Amino acid sequence: MAQTVLHQAATRDKSDHGWLKSFHTFSFGMHYNPERINFGALRVLNDDWVSGGKGFGEHPHDNMEIISIPLEGALQHEDSMENVAVIEAGEIQVMSAGTGIYHKEFNKDKDQPVQFLQIWLFPNQRNVTPRYQQLRYDNLMKANQFTQILSPNKDDDGVWIYQDAWFNLGKFDKATKVDYQFKNKANGLYVFVLKGDAKVEGQDLTERDGFGIWDTESVTIEAALDSQVLLMEVPMNF
Repeated sequence: MAQTVLHQAATRDKSDHGWLKSFHTFSFGMHYNPERINFGALRVLNDDWVSGGKGFGEHPHDNMEIISIPLEGALQHEDSMENVAVIEAGEIQVMSAGTGIYHKEFNKDKDQPVQFLQIWLFPNQRNVTPRYQQLRYDNLMKANQFTQILSPNKDDDGVWIYQDAWFNLGKFDKATKVDYQFKNKANGLYVFVLKGDAKVEGQDLTERDGFGIWDTESVTIEAALDSQVLLMEVPMNF
């Protein structure tokens, strides 16, 4: 029988630094909840808003897969691998931190906030050579279908990471139903509603709700309103 966990948007911890407003689905920084450490290999899901011209100064990471998905606006990125890039809404960025990297990121626009998802996954290999990848996916998306934007395979659609994980993103008209088949039946699926309302296996979800499901091989997602939904299939044991 499928097992599930519901994380409603209002139950997330919040950090407000003035220039940064961040909602944490899982424990992060000063915010610790022993019941909300991770969902399988999914360790961090932060919903960040950064004021115009502000950002994160240089800081280190190691042995983590770090994914950024801008939803509105653009992020300026610089790192110790000598990458300098702008990541815009409709793009996805991944860094395999491996043996260690430094990077900084800030809102490229001086006047408008940038909104983005910051996602961390535990890797399936430690101390790899750090790497960077960035990809535009919005030109690949089709209405009322999920589009794969991340996988463990270099030759698949989307960016790739050192973990047996698959991300899919979709925009759906009201009353659309879509079935998702797990790539690996030992994995779990974390559903995050970006916009609108959706129902997953009978569970009603509203904007920014998260819902994890495992011990099953497929799920049905129904858009209760015009909706945008992110699916993150990740190993539950790693």
